[in-house]
Amino acid sequence: GTASFHVDPNSSSSDDDGSATSSFHGKNHLHGKLFTLDLHAASNYPFAKAKCTYDYPLPDHCPDDLYLSTLEMALDLAWNEVRPQLVLYNAGVDVHRSDRLGRLAISREGMKRRDYCVISKCVERGIPVAAVVGGGYDEDVRALGRRHALVHRVCAQIWREKEMWKRGR
Repeated sequence: GTASFHVDPNSSSSDDDGSATSSFHGKNHLHGKLFTLDLHAASNYPFAKAKCTYDYPLPDHCPDDLYLSTLEMALDLAWNEVRPQLVLYNAGVDVHRSDRLGRLAISREGMKRRDYCVISKCVERGIPVAAVVGGGYDEDVRALGRRHALVHRVCAQIWREKEMWKRGR
């Protein structure tokens, strides 16, 4: 999954380069405002990848524990350095162990834990988050649909657990 962090340049965020990918370098209006974090299979296509601000290539057949510990560390680092005001979260399902192209070995439970980690950390920090589904290459479209639904189920779970309907009163 990929998370993009938007930061207002007038806020007290990091003063470093802040390049998201090669397409955001230079005098682009997003330079210094958009930061990306990506966990991905190092050996996956495309082989020459655009660099993210926080780029974490993982080994083929990466298990849940390594993936989730890398995610926790990466999110903590990014949030401490960037202090985002908005997170756009691509809950890609090509990380699943039965995906034809993803090359990682994350279980369904691991994907739920990943989504819970990202969404709950945003909620706890008061950072608005928009989650979208992406990736996923499986001939079993029902199984693929169930994987895509995970992030929405996790969002509903967090909404109930944190009684979010009571906020703003």
